[in-house]
This record gives sequence, structure tokens and C-alpha cells, in this order.
Amino acid sequence: MLEGENNMDKKIIIAPSILSADFGRLAEEIKAVELAGADWVHVDVMDGIFVPNITIGPGVIKSVKKVSDMFFDVHLMIDRPERYIDEFASAGSDMITFHIEACASPEDVIKKIRQAEKKVGISVKPGTEISLVEKLLDKVDMVLVMTVEPGFGGQSFMRGMLDKVRYLKENFDGYIQVDGGVNKDTAREIIKAGGNVLVAGTAIFGQKDYSGAIKEIRG
Repeated sequence: MLEGENNMDKKIIIAPSILSADFGRLAEEIKAVELAGADWVHVDVMDGIFVPNITIGPGVIKSVKKVSDMFFDVHLMIDRPERYIDEFASAGSDMITFHIEACASPEDVIKKIRQAEKKVGISVKPGTEISLVEKLLDKVDMVLVMTVEPGFGGQSFMRGMLDKVRYLKENFDGYIQVDGGVNKDTAREIIKAGGNVLVAGTAIFGQKDYSGAIKEIRG
């Protein structure tokens, strides 16, 4: 069972996104945010097809997993994610989140992640109606609400997406993750709306004091 699972209304999980870390010192950066009080590590995987950017693959996750016991929250922004579930699972992912827009049969992707004995997350882009995941809510552990267009860090927070968070607070018992433009100011709005897993990139890795930045976001 994951930390916070029995008390999600009170436990706010901070998941620094390594997309904003120094990739030349990635293992050190992950260890640094762990010591600074982060709960999870958020890993953005992009394929240059589903989103217009390319990042890392399973090999990097396998390498950095060796330096940390943290929970690895892997966000697949890739086309047809079912092709790579086994690779990301064996690399050390603890939660695998995929986009509903990226696959023909989300139920099959969920099944494949479950077979790999990993936690399941499903994500929606800003332009995707939250109602599309309604029938899947009892099959997943987490829903990720994107509050920027996926693909690049440093974008501005879309407050209109908080309506999706409020909907999930009323209709979903699992983790409600928010990714995009999260900082100490927007975090207050997200938590009030019902978000309990906050992904932050530059708001943590762009600061000199990781511990102070995490505390400010957590509130």
C-alpha cells in the first residue's frame, strides 16, 4: 500500500518532475529531492509522436532507480503505450500513467499494467473532457489532470482545468494528480479543488533550496 492511501484528504504528495532536473547529474538530482522531502519522483516519457518532444526511455529509469528507494511515478506521453508497458515495468516503474488519447483500448492498457503488478494511472490533456475517463475510474489508482499542454516544461497554469479536479474529488476515491504550472501559489488552488498529488518541475529544480521549495508547495 502506498503512503497516503488511507488518508488522501490530508496527505499531499509532492512529485518533482525530473524533466526540469539537470540530466547531466540526474542520479544526484533525484537523491537531492529525496533528501529534501519529496514523496515520489515523476518521470515524463515523451516519444516525439504523441507530443512534440523526446525525453528518456526505460534504460535511464533502470539506472537511476538504483540510487533511490523513492516511488517512481512514470508518465507515458507516448503513442500506443501498450507496446512498452513491460519494458517500463521491468525498469522499475511503480506507477505507470498513460494518456487516454494515445490508445485505441484503454481497458487493454490497464489490464497490461495490472498484469505487470504496477499501479495504474490515466491522464487527460487539457482539451479532453473528463467524462471520457468516467467508466474507467473504478479500474485505475490515479487520474492525472494536465494543466498545461503536454510536451514541454515551464508553461503557464490553466485554471480552467480545476473543474476536472473538482469533478474527480466528487466521483473518484483514488489519487488526483495535477501536472503543469504547479508552484507555491497554484498549489493552494489545486489542493482546495481536491488535488492530492502535485507534480512540480521548475518550481523545485529551478530553486536553490529544494527542501524549502517542496515545503512551500506542500503548504
